[in-house]
Amino acid sequence: MTKSKYASSFLKIAGASFLALSLAACGTTDSSKSDDKKSSETTKETRTLTDAMGNKVEVPVNPKRVLASYLEDNLVALDITPVAQWSVNDGASIQDYLQDSLKDVPTVNYDLPLESVQELKPDLIIMDSASMVEGDKYAQYKKIAPTYVIGKDLNNDWRDELLRVGEVFDKKDEAQAKLDEYDAKSKEAATTIKEDYNSPSAAGIWIVGGKAYIVAEELSAGAVMYGDLGMKVPDLVKEVSAKTETNWNEISLEKLASLDADHLFVLNSDGDNDKITTSKIWKAIPAVKADQVHTFDPTSSWLYTGTVANTQIIDDVLESLKK
Repeated sequence: MTKSKYASSFLKIAGASFLALSLAACGTTDSSKSDDKKSSETTKETRTLTDAMGNKVEVPVNPKRVLASYLEDNLVALDITPVAQWSVNDGASIQDYLQDSLKDVPTVNYDLPLESVQELKPDLIIMDSASMVEGDKYAQYKKIAPTYVIGKDLNNDWRDELLRVGEVFDKKDEAQAKLDEYDAKSKEAATTIKEDYNSPSAAGIWIVGGKAYIVAEELSAGAVMYGDLGMKVPDLVKEVSAKTETNWNEISLEKLASLDADHLFVLNSDGDNDKITTSKIWKAIPAVKADQVHTFDPTSSWLYTGTVANTQIIDDVLESLKK
């Protein structure tokens, strides 16, 4: 079955419905008035770039009103402010970890309704993957503004995404510098974790909607913990990862009982309604019995990926291991 990219913005985060994020709504972000004059400030000068779908795109040299939903981590890393930011339920759920940079940016719904896009008057639209513009969507968005597609896959490599976004804005050197900075940080952190903590095993768990999800080995926070920081991969994570293409995957409480991780990094979206961590099975998990559970607010960066998100995850891991 073909997946819509905007339906799959959630699938990138979890292998099932993302409904529960709306239960932990962060409040509606106020929409600011669009300044129609801004669009006229955009230079008519363009650069011709070929996107992931092979489209020749006339990209404005100095775009003023950029719409790049679910690519905001890359924009923030490159000091670019979009005309609107990704959200769910008309701004009820947003990428909270980016709000220091995006707090005054209005929201647009994750599925990018054409009417909403038109009202925003973008001079450049950047799409995360080909599935976002399947069918005749590309032609429709292109009528509104030049539309550039970053990648073909549901889960594009975040490093490649940043470099491609950098290329669109003629900031590829800045993008590479950000990657170099991140790689230096992760390498130093991996050394610390190896020398001071003997590279312990770990797992990321998300509790939401009365269910538990575990992060895949090579995606999202899993890529940071195992790939960048060199933490050991529990057998259960390997088992789940061999059968998935999504970041977070539902797992039964009974399966969690066999989780052989030294540390658990837990995001709890259920709050007072949580039935997972109060169960006898959960309390019998070795890491729980050893008091090595590190809990983070679900509005943190752990459900996302990118230079900004992953840097924050590294800081969270290091701080947790010190306790």
